[in-house]
This record gives sequence, structure tokens and C-alpha cells, in this order.
Amino acid sequence: MPKEARAATPRGWVEQGKYDNWFALRVKSRHEKVVAGSLENKGFAHLLPLYRSTRRWSDRTKALDLPLFPGYVFCRFDLCQRGQIVQTFGVHSIVAFGSEPSPVAPEDIFSLCSLIDAGTDARPTQYLAAGQRVMVTEGPLSGVTGYLMKLRNSRTLVISICLLQRSVAVEIDRTSAIPLGLRPAPVLSWHRTPAQRIA
Repeated sequence: MPKEARAATPRGWVEQGKYDNWFALRVKSRHEKVVAGSLENKGFAHLLPLYRSTRRWSDRTKALDLPLFPGYVFCRFDLCQRGQIVQTFGVHSIVAFGSEPSPVAPEDIFSLCSLIDAGTDARPTQYLAAGQRVMVTEGPLSGVTGYLMKLRNSRTLVISICLLQRSVAVEIDRTSAIPLGLRPAPVLSWHRTPAQRIA
């Protein structure tokens, strides 16, 4: 994935515990980047995964950076700050079950951050709720978990965000994943600091 197509990345995600208290924000259509910029200006850690798509018209071809999860931006905040979040221009609501906002699972945020940091060519795909769950054991996605989907001679790792019932897919090496449960999950910590940018 081209560097400029990676994502708007959260500040300070190197410290332990930065995978907790992340929430999905439902935002106005085609306002994902505007919302990410506004959250940045307010000092909130945010995550806007993007992918590059080539669109062709009769007279031209253009490469576009589009959200992996259209209509959503991920943000880290304490619930006492929810008023500042929902008052942000372009934000419709915080994804919730019942009346309380529901945090995104820390392992899902870790997986998304790993995809961004590795610069993988992730693409939106059909949500996958069942299948063989595996963990990547080698390379820049080491420690990432997801569902394995075999396509012809390649293997595609599908990372599903259960809260949103959305998934993204990335191709991985045939020998770099093992069924989950053969070894304990690693301690989630960062040893690299990805570039800070707003797409």
C-alpha cells in the first residue's frame, strides 16, 4: 500500500494500554477524513484505516484513498468525554448496544494498527463470523489474529470487527500463520512508532 494511503494514525499508541477504550463513531457519509482531522485538532487519538482504489471513467483514471470501514472512524476517549465526541462536526453517534457506547475489542484495534504499520494492501471484504481462526507468526503482522480464507494458491487473512460486522482482508504468506490455540497470544506492545499523519 502506498505510504500516503495508509491511515490517519492515533498519537501515543506505543504505550501499553492504548488498545483499550477505543470506540467506533458512526459518521456522515464521505466525512471520515473531516472527522479524523477534527478529532486530531481536539487532541483525541483516532484511527482511520484507508486503502487505495483505482476508479476509471470514460475520460480518465484516478487513484483514490478510501476508508476500509465507510461511515466509521475509531476514536479513543473516556466516557466522560463523549459530549465532546458527539459534538464533533460529521459525527452521528457512538456505536452502542442499548444506551451505553460499546468499546471495540482491544485485539481488533491491535490488528488494525498492525495492518497500517505494515503498509499491507488490505481491502474491504464480506464479514466473516465463522471459520478457522489463526494467528500470524512471522513478519510485520506477527501477533495479528483473524480468520483464514483460502483463495486458489494464496491465503487471505480476514480481520473482522465484530462490533461493526465489517471485515478487511490481506494476503499473507502460506507458512506464516498457525491455528489459534497452539501457543499463547503475545503481550501486545509496540516497538516501532509509525509516522503520524492525517490522510
